[in-house]
Amino acid sequence: MKTINRIRAFAAAAAFAAATAMLPPAAIADEYWDQRTSLFELLPITHDDIVFLGNSITDGGEFNELFGMDNIKNRGIRSDAIPGVEKRLGQVTSGAPKKIFLLIGINDVSHGLSATRLAERYRRLVERIRRETPGTKLYLQSVMPVNNSFRRYKGLIGKEKTIRALNDSIRKIAAETGCTYVDLWPVLGDAKGNLKAEYTNDGLHLNGRGYRVWTDGIRDLVKE
Repeated sequence: MKTINRIRAFAAAAAFAAATAMLPPAAIADEYWDQRTSLFELLPITHDDIVFLGNSITDGGEFNELFGMDNIKNRGIRSDAIPGVEKRLGQVTSGAPKKIFLLIGINDVSHGLSATRLAERYRRLVERIRRETPGTKLYLQSVMPVNNSFRRYKGLIGKEKTIRALNDSIRKIAAETGCTYVDLWPVLGDAKGNLKAEYTNDGLHLNGRGYRVWTDGIRDLVKE
């Protein structure tokens, strides 16, 4: 009986894997996006909160434990891009949080947009945050470096120049909108401008060491 149950479980897992493999990435991401936003709707942001807002890199961070602070709220969603953050932004800005640490843009880069178009999207998002919650301290974190030697994300291969151009625009947007630009490359990048291999297992997302280095690098800004 146990053998039969194992076979059935294996067959079910294989069928699920085959089915999801046939789905376009957006279909899976949208389902997860709906799940997360429906949860966030039940967990309102307050004026005392510090919000980490972004995509999967933010989603994967255990920030309460990394910083030892209970008032940090993680509002990252896997596969999200700038338009997705815009769509759910009211869940964050309605609470007028103390601080927002924004990290977004790498998925937009993978969609093949030009540096100019990326900057336009990013500026529109920042300007909306500033309008909706002007008292919030907004920190614009640079898009992190990637390491394409892993050959994992085809949409990012050859996009290093675009990432740098977007970060140049983010720095400029921060200066023009009264935000704080946070350059993460000195703590995460190697001498060639790639994400250090010891901080990732796929060339894009951070492992535990990567999260520790990231959060140590911005600790003073979070706690100030």
